[in-house]
Amino acid sequence: MGDAKRRKETLGDKYGQESTIVPWLPITKTQASQFVQWTTRGAWAGIGLLVVFWITIRFVGPTFGWWQID
Repeated sequence: MGDAKRRKETLGDKYGQESTIVPWLPITKTQASQFVQWTTRGAWAGIGLLVVFWITIRFVGPTFGWWQID
């Protein structure tokens, strides 16, 4: 008997379904990977916005008289 058939008999109805990270949490490994991808993109977007905000305050702001840096 092949290994795949043995796994199919052992797992029964769960054969071919994606496994979860922990048994008590219904999140699959693919969903966890997607969450990490989205949060990483969000973090980089936040860093980019912070840099744009800093450049605006530091260089553009004093030009228009918003904040005076001595």
